[in-house]
Amino acid sequence: QVQLVESGGGLVQAGGSLRLSCAASTRTFSTSIIAWFRQAPGKGRDFVARIAWGGGSTYYADSVKSRFTISKDNSKNTVYLQMDSLKPEDTAVYYCAASARATVVPSDVPYWGQGTQVTVSS
Repeated sequence: QVQLVESGGGLVQAGGSLRLSCAASTRTFSTSIIAWFRQAPGKGRDFVARIAWGGGSTYYADSVKSRFTISKDNSKNTVYLQMDSLKPEDTAVYYCAASARATVVPSDVPYWGQGTQVTVSS
């Protein structure tokens, strides 16, 4: 079983920063892509950013581009999401996800973390 353990969520004021971490139990072909999704109250689960373990290619949703940065530490099997210039609309439960291929569709993702709450106050 692939396990993803998230940390780093919390409460911040608008304009502040948080760094989320996702520690993966293993790195295999089936988890070659690590992504972050988020789900605001009463909303669907939306793609935020993704990164490939091999090569390190990244992709961001337009809503977070230039504000969020995804990165990785292969030696620690850990992916990070640095969130700067946070806005109230960034408030959501953030989920770490792993898949064999790049995708922005939640139903295509087989592995998920438990989610961590990010709340941005105005």
